[in-house]
Amino acid sequence: MSQNDDFLPGDDHEFDEEWVSKTRRKREMEELQALGAQLPELNKDQLAKVPMSDILRAAVEEARRLPPRCEAIRRQLQYIGRLMRSEDADAIQTAVDRFEAGKQAHLQVFHKLERWRDRLILGDNTDLEAYLTEDSDADIQYLRQLIRNAKKEASLEKPPASAKKLFKYLRDRAGV
Repeated sequence: MSQNDDFLPGDDHEFDEEWVSKTRRKREMEELQALGAQLPELNKDQLAKVPMSDILRAAVEEARRLPPRCEAIRRQLQYIGRLMRSEDADAIQTAVDRFEAGKQAHLQVFHKLERWRDRLILGDNTDLEAYLTEDSDADIQYLRQLIRNAKKEASLEKPPASAKKLFKYLRDRAGV
């Protein structure tokens, strides 16, 4: 009996377009489970915008209610992964990616404001002038006062209260 005798005629997997390897199916299930695990981490507004069935929505809400790092949350995430098999995973992935892109953009603005704060505190008048070219409506007197106080606190090794106020002012000016 040869090795090919085990296959019946018509069982030729190479030409069967619907046949999927077990490894590939497992990888797809793991990807769905990973996507499902991201859902409880979204805030309520974001979650409301994700297209999903009521059953999946209820399972995600239950996962949000459970304490982190417990056996129950692990089982709930597995359940969400199973429910994901009957959902439109592409639509859910698109929604999650859109939220992630917004989060990244927000972080970029935040980091830019942190760099401005540091430049203003550590720099000189040219840095202040550079900031004022970007935001010409800023209150220059208040900005100078915050910078002066932040420099003084830094030199005296005091807590950075004025540096925090400066960052808050820059953040408010940026509308973030």
